[in-house]
Amino acid sequence: MTVWKTSMRNFFAHKGRMALSAVAVLLSVAFVSGTLVFTDTMNTTFDKLFAATASDVTVSPKSAGGAGDDENPETGKPESLPASLVGKVAKAPGAESAEGAVTSMSVTVVNSANKDMGSSSGAPTIAGNWTQNDLKAMEITSGHAPRGPTDVMVDADTAEKHHLKIGDELRTIAVTGDFTAKVSGIASFKVTNPGATVVYFDTATAQRELLGKEGLFTGISVTAAAGVSDEQLKQNVATTLSDAGGTGTGGTYKLQTAKEAADSSREDVGSFLDVMKYAMLGFAGIALLVGIFLIVNTFSMLVAQRTREIGLMRAIGSSRKQVNRSVLLEALLLGIVGSIAGVAAGVGLAVGLMKLMGSMGMELSTSDLTVKVTTPVVGLVLGIVVTVVAAYVPARRAGKISPMAALRDAGTPADGKAGRIRAGIGLLLTGGGAAALLVATQADKASEGSMFLGLGVVLSLIGFVVIGPLLAGVVVRALSAVVLRMFGPVGRLAERNALRNPRRTGATGAALMIGLALVACLSVVGSSMVASATDELDKSVGADFIIQSGKGQPFVPQVEKALKKAPHIEHVTDYKGVVTKLTSPDGRTEDEELVAADPTYAQDLRRETVAGELSAAYGKNAMSVGDTYAKRHGVKVGDTIKVAFKNGGTAELKIAAITSDDGNVDKGAMYTSITTAAQYIPADRMPQNQMMFAKAEDGKAKEAYAALKASIADYPQYKVQNQTDFKQQLKDQIGQLLNIVYGLLALAIIVAVLGVVNTLALSVVERTREIGLMRAIGLSRRQLRRMIRLESVVIALFGALLGLGLGMGWGTAAQKLLALEGLKVLEIPWSTIITVFVASAFVGLFAALVPAFRAGRMNVLNAIATE
Repeated sequence: MTVWKTSMRNFFAHKGRMALSAVAVLLSVAFVSGTLVFTDTMNTTFDKLFAATASDVTVSPKSAGGAGDDENPETGKPESLPASLVGKVAKAPGAESAEGAVTSMSVTVVNSANKDMGSSSGAPTIAGNWTQNDLKAMEITSGHAPRGPTDVMVDADTAEKHHLKIGDELRTIAVTGDFTAKVSGIASFKVTNPGATVVYFDTATAQRELLGKEGLFTGISVTAAAGVSDEQLKQNVATTLSDAGGTGTGGTYKLQTAKEAADSSREDVGSFLDVMKYAMLGFAGIALLVGIFLIVNTFSMLVAQRTREIGLMRAIGSSRKQVNRSVLLEALLLGIVGSIAGVAAGVGLAVGLMKLMGSMGMELSTSDLTVKVTTPVVGLVLGIVVTVVAAYVPARRAGKISPMAALRDAGTPADGKAGRIRAGIGLLLTGGGAAALLVATQADKASEGSMFLGLGVVLSLIGFVVIGPLLAGVVVRALSAVVLRMFGPVGRLAERNALRNPRRTGATGAALMIGLALVACLSVVGSSMVASATDELDKSVGADFIIQSGKGQPFVPQVEKALKKAPHIEHVTDYKGVVTKLTSPDGRTEDEELVAADPTYAQDLRRETVAGELSAAYGKNAMSVGDTYAKRHGVKVGDTIKVAFKNGGTAELKIAAITSDDGNVDKGAMYTSITTAAQYIPADRMPQNQMMFAKAEDGKAKEAYAALKASIADYPQYKVQNQTDFKQQLKDQIGQLLNIVYGLLALAIIVAVLGVVNTLALSVVERTREIGLMRAIGLSRRQLRRMIRLESVVIALFGALLGLGLGMGWGTAAQKLLALEGLKVLEIPWSTIITVFVASAFVGLFAALVPAFRAGRMNVLNAIATE
């Protein structure tokens, strides 16, 4: 009980000093809890949506390959089934009703100003017919349902976002052509719509305009009669449809109960949510790791400042175990307070993330906010365990102080032997990490080298943390010679203070080092990716222009025709992806995608060949393969491969060329001509273009660029880019990804800054008497504050120098490994590295503001009298 009282007294006596450590715990736990609440809320939102929209039993077509639903195929038209099946399904025992549904996501909807009504968050644009089943999830809140070809109904979220009202005209772009309709009604979701744009037409219009003709549906929604289970109804429908081609695995149609359909949709979304969840938890883990350094430093300094108190406790009978337990109980209190506040802050963070996603187009309602029981439990356990573990070493060190040494105020024992052992272990780990990184750069396969890269990163990071005190003595002196000496005696005092306790300086710098090492590593990798891609584009791409969809949709025929009619164009190349099954001469069959292109593609992309001529691959019944495939199957030019085209026939194609896979553009691609593919794939099953390429007439690049843009100005979903545009887009995409990562790493850097603040604040308290004496012999307040700021700056620069150096080493090793995948150019982003290093000095200045201010306000006499 006495130990508990002592711990409580010490905790509240130093509550100001504990506050920053508590904030570090709070931030880390908040990020973990917020991530869990946010992803759980997204799961709840989608679960409600899928449950609301799924009918009791759904009948849908299977793709010809039997791989499952083909909801958004390469043809731009959904798979369909005959409308006559609706009547048959309605007669199945236990079926109350059945109705046909038309759904397509291969559409773009634009308003009268030619602005795309689709979501900017990546959610699809869904067009279909209005059915009774839709009333389960939606209700008409304005106007009326579509009644004819000139009517369209939109969802309320889209109408609000784009200021649509009854009577506004919308144009829908599909592979079957463009058609216009006026808004006749607005329907609101009864559950949260995560951001999809939804438009409804009458059934005949939806069939004709989205599927190409009437008499087809993409699915059938079946409602069960009272007392009939979904599973029983599914079996009855399967039996009824057996005369129409069979159902079940391998059959013509796919049947799903409401639960199966919801589970299938949830699985598709779940993979994306899992990636987001674990990525965010990873950054939260980095922040927790940084927080450990802060807590270790805090308790180490508090123990040092209470040396005499601990000696008195030992002298009156407290055992080592009790002193140890006293410190750990303080850590437990800190963990509890910080974790509880962190869990609460995590809920607020989740709400903030939901608002942020809303501004980006993904709507999430706070009414769906989901806080599972496990979330606060995970947050509390994580925060408390991390805090107690971090405080263990300082607590153990406190227990080792002998009563006599403590009463003499000798401080914590300085074990030279332990320091030498620590340095030896640190050097060993750092050397092992460097060796692993070197092995990674020499690997022949990326998969093999990645294991050594990961090992090298972990070992070198731990090594730098362990060896930090040794490095502090060397690096701080070097930095001081450049940064501090110009400030005269004050600068030398700041240097001495930073070197006074190398272990403390090393731990404080290591906290900042971790975040900046990751920043530097990712900057090197990102810059190298851009430089490598730019270099390869310059070498490989012969086309002047690349045309593609911003949302990955296939090209509609009207755009293809418009591009080919543009003036000042030498040629336009079609580029299609054809799904096939390839059977090589060794008898092995693999699923592969062939690139079916015009012969001019050989000019648009200069692929190096190791055998044969690429132009020959565009001849009749010919193809090319990559050298990786050729080696794997032992094929050579002149051999024949059996090609089974999806939705088509089977061909025997001769290998006319083997291309080098030593590059990143179209790596591993196999080519054939569109003419060859058209011999075996029916015209209505031929995939639409994935991309298109164009070459300008000599000296007409500027005119051709303008002409291509003008030709498809009515189709905002497609973008014409010259090589400069394409390179800039690539740079912007990688830059946006890195900015997101930097934003997440900012949490770790904030925690590291708190560590610097805490170290300085406690250091000022520790040196109270010394500060009083310096003031008494003539040091001004201004000089005192400058001394503390300079000490903070040099500690921050120490951490930055270690982090940036370590990160550049990681990034260089990673690039050498990625060179095996075609990213051959190493580029160090010196501007970013230098900016981060300089910014670290300002971080140090900022961290010193409060400690320096408090030091300057000390009363000289009281400070001298402090024991």
